[in-house]
Parts: sequence; C-alpha cells; structure tokens
Amino acid sequence: MNVAGKSQTAAEQGTVFTRNFVALFHQNKVTMDYIQESDFTMMEEGFTVRDLIDKIINEASQTEERDAFLVGDMEEVVKKHLHFLKTLPRVKPFYAVKCNNVKPLVKILAEMGSGFDCASKAEIELIKEIGVNPERIIYANTCKQISSIKFAANSGVQMMTFDNELELVKVSENHPKAKMVLRIANKDSNSSNDMNAKFGAPLNTCRHLLETAKNLNIEVIGVSFHVGIGCLDPQIYAQSIADAHLVFNMASEFQHKMTLLDIGGGFPGTVEAKISFEEIAAVVNSALDTYFPEGSAVDVIAEPGRYYVLSAFTLAVNIIAKKIVQQDAPESHGERNNPCKSAFYYLNDGIYGTFSRLLFLCGYPKLIFHKEPSPEQPLYMSSLWGPTCDPMDQIAEHLYLPELCIGDWLLYYNVGAYTIVTSSTFNGFHPPHIHFAMSPKAWEDVLLLKRRFEQA
Repeated sequence: MNVAGKSQTAAEQGTVFTRNFVALFHQNKVTMDYIQESDFTMMEEGFTVRDLIDKIINEASQTEERDAFLVGDMEEVVKKHLHFLKTLPRVKPFYAVKCNNVKPLVKILAEMGSGFDCASKAEIELIKEIGVNPERIIYANTCKQISSIKFAANSGVQMMTFDNELELVKVSENHPKAKMVLRIANKDSNSSNDMNAKFGAPLNTCRHLLETAKNLNIEVIGVSFHVGIGCLDPQIYAQSIADAHLVFNMASEFQHKMTLLDIGGGFPGTVEAKISFEEIAAVVNSALDTYFPEGSAVDVIAEPGRYYVLSAFTLAVNIIAKKIVQQDAPESHGERNNPCKSAFYYLNDGIYGTFSRLLFLCGYPKLIFHKEPSPEQPLYMSSLWGPTCDPMDQIAEHLYLPELCIGDWLLYYNVGAYTIVTSSTFNGFHPPHIHFAMSPKAWEDVLLLKRRFEQA
C-alpha cells in the first residue's frame, strides 16, 4: 500500500499512515489482503486523484515505459453508496458485478453491506471468495447453464431469476430449493440499450409461469425488472413497479409467498446524464409508497452498476505514434480550424481494451488534455486510434484538436463501467494497470458502514 501526500516525505508518510490504517483495520476485523495485493494509495487531506495521476505520469515520463493506466477513486464509490442509501432509503443495493469486477472495488462494497447481482459461475466464485454470505447474492441471469445452476446450489446461492418455462424445468431438476424471481419485460423505456429483446416475460405469460412453478414445486419469491441502460423516462420505473404489483397479486392465486421486489439497474453514473439519479429516485420512492408501502413485508433491492463506478475511474493514455496527412484545401470550420492537414494519433489503449464500451453504445468518455494547450493554437481535423493492427480499432474521428506530439498524455474520465471487464489481450496488448486511491475519511466511512451492517 502506498501513501500519497504533499507535506511529508514518502518514508514519513508510510510510517505514519500505513501503521495507523493497518492497526485500524485489524481493530475492526477487516482483512487487508485485497489492499496489500493491490496498487493502493492512501491519500492525505488535500491530495486529489488528479494529483496522483500527475505523479504517475511524471514518474513514467522519466522512463521509456509510458504504458496506459487507470486510477480507481474508491472514495467516489463510497460517496455514491452513501448517496444511494440516503436517496433510496427502502432499497438495498445489490451491485452488478458484470459492470466492473476488480477485487478492491467489490471488497469495499461488501464491507459496506452491499449485496451482489451475479450473472455467472465465475462472478459467484469471486463474491464468495471475498467472504460474502450467499444470502447476499442473487443469480440474476435468466439463461443459466445446468452446471452453473448446480454450482449455485452447492454454493448456497438460492435467489435466481427466470422468465420462461424451460428455465423453471432446468431449475426444478438441478436446484429444487431455489428461490425464484420472475423477471418481467418493461414497456418501451426509450433506453439506449433496451433489455427486452433478450430478457423478461410479458405480463400475459406470467400467470402461466407462476402456475408452472407451483406444479413443479418451485418457490417463487418475487419479481424483477430492468429498464435498460440510458433510460430517458423515469416514469417507466413507476409503470414497472405497478406491473410487478399485478404479478404479486397473480402469485397469491398459487400460494407463492412473495417477499422480494428487484427494481434492477439503469441508474445514471454521472451528473451530466439527461435524467438524474435523484429524478429516478423520486419516482421510485413514490411508486413504492403506492404499490409496496412500508409494512407490506416486501424487501426491495436494486442492481446498480454504472451508478457506482462510471465516474470513479479515469484512464491515462499516451500517444505512441502520429501521422500527418496533407489536405487539398477543404473548407474551414471556425476561426481556429486549419484546413491544410489532418492528424492521426495512435494511443496505447483502444477498442480492444478500455474503449471496448464504445462497441456497446454506452456513451463516450470525457476527454481531457493532460497539459492544457494554448487557446491560440490552430485546430486540425483529427482521429484517435488504438494500438492494434485492426483498422476497426478507431476510438474517435472528426475531432478538431490542437496538434499533439508523440509522448503526450490524454485523460479520459468516466471509464469505470463495462470497460475493464470487456478488455481483451488481442494482438498481445494487455489491459492497463489499475491504481486505487482513497482518503482516510473515506476509510472511516467504510468502517462505520461495516459496523452498522454487522449490527443490523
């Protein structure tokens, strides 16, 4: 574990902060394994994540190895968790592991009492490995392999989703003690990534599915839905909660004891989103009061993913190559734009790495120059490319940028969701190294939340 600060030497910082925080963790019976195994920086007051990025870049610039890297701001994750609990007080988060599965992140969420939405055997293994009770896991995948169903059964994971009759038959034969959650389809939510094409049972099939479960002696305990990514209409949450209430009523006809409502994910991860988290929360809270009021003996969970991690991770990439192409005097757009040439910049991360999210239409990360260029510099039509030999490995095109140099750094904010998990080693390029950072105040919040969770 590293310690970053501005007023002490590295040795002094390590002596003061490492000893105190190791002792603090041991006093509170919190394992340090996931910290000691990671590149983790404890930042003293006044030292920001951007300071840490600058420090890493300055050190890398003294060498020839100027590899791309990520910085995960775990304090941002803690703040998001606290805000979630405050804004949706009746909803317990079950973090969507598929969104970002790095161990320090999921371990910190576990310490704060989060549950987990797992979609595969490997994700269940990860969450079990960090010591999470299987009661805090929902196997939220409606199309499961038989061997994975058996693994969940042997691991003590009982909650799992379904949306069709054949899935019920598989579960009845391989995990008869499962507690099933019926995933229903949503009406059109105008989401950028609609889930209904692949998942969810239409309302007119739910009564049959509930009856089938009863005949197979399979317990159905609740209903789930997911409005999709980039939802533009928060009222779809209210409509889906109302639909879930109808299914609860159907379930009573077949003596299913319904105790769980899972409102899924789709929550925005940045303040720039067209629909804010607070707007969605207001709609959800009102709908819960109407259809599942307090005292109704129904637990409400959600599956936030990008909400927690999108804004918590920053990518630093280096320009490793450059090509200038002379133009035949095209039209100029704007006073600073120079039409005489265009620039191709090749970065040491691309579509097969952190930028893989672009393939899934999840939005474009925010680009920042590490060294802010002069406002007087002319702008050239530019394109950004990844390091592989695939001509499809293009990050961006038609950008008007000042002329950049080989060795310059670019920063991308909001890269925490569906980036690390979808990276590959195509062409032998490995995903960027991840540095984690947090302040002492955030650690104290983690410990406080851990104690509250254990006492609840």
